[in-house]
Amino acid sequence: MSTVQTSEIGLKPAKRLTRGALIWRRFLRNKTAVVGAVGILLLVFLALLGPYLFYWKFDDIDSYNYLTEPSSSHLLGTTRAGRDVLALTIRGLGKSLIIGFLVALISTTIAALVGASVAYLGGWYEKSMLWIVDLMLVVPSFLVIAVLTRGAPEGDASWMILVVLLAIFAWPLSARVVRSLTLSVKEREYVLAAKFMGLSSFKTIIRHILPNVSSLLIIDATLGVGGAILAETGLSFFGFGVQAPDTSLGTLIGEGATMATTYPWVFLGPSAILVFLVLCVNGVGDGLRDALDPSSASGGQA
Repeated sequence: MSTVQTSEIGLKPAKRLTRGALIWRRFLRNKTAVVGAVGILLLVFLALLGPYLFYWKFDDIDSYNYLTEPSSSHLLGTTRAGRDVLALTIRGLGKSLIIGFLVALISTTIAALVGASVAYLGGWYEKSMLWIVDLMLVVPSFLVIAVLTRGAPEGDASWMILVVLLAIFAWPLSARVVRSLTLSVKEREYVLAAKFMGLSSFKTIIRHILPNVSSLLIIDATLGVGGAILAETGLSFFGFGVQAPDTSLGTLIGEGATMATTYPWVFLGPSAILVFLVLCVNGVGDGLRDALDPSSASGGQA
């Protein structure tokens, strides 16, 4: 039986896609995720470039306009203190983005290291760490953070204390999931080979275990941004988060909530930005989950 070679009919063999290219292709097929990614980029650019694009700064006071409605001079109006709502919203957006990304990065890193080490090392270390994790899961984190931030020193760096506290209470649940995945990975051949070759436990976890659970970590970090922003917003709304003279979206929403029906522009601007930001982050998180999960039908066929 004769066979026709590919070269004889002028066809080139299909180039095999890498895993990264397959993930990227599946992600791009999720329109919601793409719109969310574009939205996040636009908000980041607004937070970075906004202070240089508009005349009013977040700490400027217009002594001739107190609680004035939107106009050509103040696109989103002014507050009761005569501060430009648009400038405050841009400043609050930047602060909320910084807090969200830092909390997600720190908490995901802690969850990855603790969850993987607990499953890999086992023994008394596993029992003691699981006890700590279970204890932190039942602690009312909102109340604890509210009390601790009330006694925190004031200043420009006071929001860093909020970042640390949010990160401390954000990792336990993710650490349990990482532990479950590590239990299924640590008995595989490449992990056992690394162990028999004398590789230290830390290097084995970093080089061989965490890369194989990276899909979960990426998704957890992405969704953690939205969760951290909402947590910061809730705390700032009740006066426990970012403190004056600095501002965040939660601080602005808390100030505008008391006059949402009488002077709605103070409330609507920051609220709309917050809703749009969280929707974009969740859309990207869902898109990454579908792209990284080969069994998901949402991302289409690779």
